[in-house]
Amino acid sequence: MNKPIIVVAIGGNALLQRGEIMSCDNQKKSITKTSESLAELSKDYRLVIVHGNGPQVGLLSLQNDAYKDCPSYPFDVLGAETQGMIGYLIQQGLNAAIDDKYTTTILTRMVVDSNDPAILNPTKFIGPVYNEAEALALADKNNWVVKPDGQYWRRVVPSPKPKEVLEIKAIKDLLEKDHLVICGGGGGTPVIEKNHAYEGFEAVIDKDMSAALIAKEIGAEHLVILTDGTHVCLDWGTENEQQLHDVSVAEIQGYNFAAGSMGPKVDACCQFVQQTGKTAHIGDLYYAPDIIKGTSGTHIHP
Repeated sequence: MNKPIIVVAIGGNALLQRGEIMSCDNQKKSITKTSESLAELSKDYRLVIVHGNGPQVGLLSLQNDAYKDCPSYPFDVLGAETQGMIGYLIQQGLNAAIDDKYTTTILTRMVVDSNDPAILNPTKFIGPVYNEAEALALADKNNWVVKPDGQYWRRVVPSPKPKEVLEIKAIKDLLEKDHLVICGGGGGTPVIEKNHAYEGFEAVIDKDMSAALIAKEIGAEHLVILTDGTHVCLDWGTENEQQLHDVSVAEIQGYNFAAGSMGPKVDACCQFVQQTGKTAHIGDLYYAPDIIKGTSGTHIHP
């Protein structure tokens, strides 16, 4: 009998720590620690990993803009680049941590709606962090939209909701053959339907919403969103900070969370729980086994 499926969403900021140099070596260092945590989960579950790409796709965009002799590539293409780059690094880390396991990265396309109202209100953080003065100057120079991200500022881009996973059959087929699957990287590459085909769309999809959709489609037992904090917190960063442990969808939906950070994670978990009746979890990147045991993290149930 096949083991149950668990979908784990890893944030792009968790793979590159906030404020550190966005080097390949720093990503490898974080992925090594992440892989050791995920190796424990793979003993009891068929593992599907969805990763973010906010810092990485922002870095690629900056590198593109620096070479003036060639027009910049659109965000859907840059997102596809990050799927290969980060997927490769995660594959390398997992193969070092897990014996006798096939590990496969699937370049995943996500159908979005070109009329999604989220397009008019960019909220998806990408690229490095800046202080306020730097961010506002860069926004003016490059025609960016920038917003506060905690104590820093960052560039934001549109983030439409994913409607359909085009590679879902490939994901299911690989799981049936006991592959550890990396898919939906950076939320997947956004495409729209046009003339009976698919055309790339300039946006960066939120990886947590894509993870929730993938988890529902493949019948996952758990959705786990890993980040750089141990719990969802009320009044985060203040003296009144309060950790949430076990909460219902109705309870957690009564609170307000930042649109560019914890908000999408909570929304994705609630969507998964409401659509499947199962439990979703949010917790620290390096404590995945403890989250599933219930000794760490925030657990959202019907």
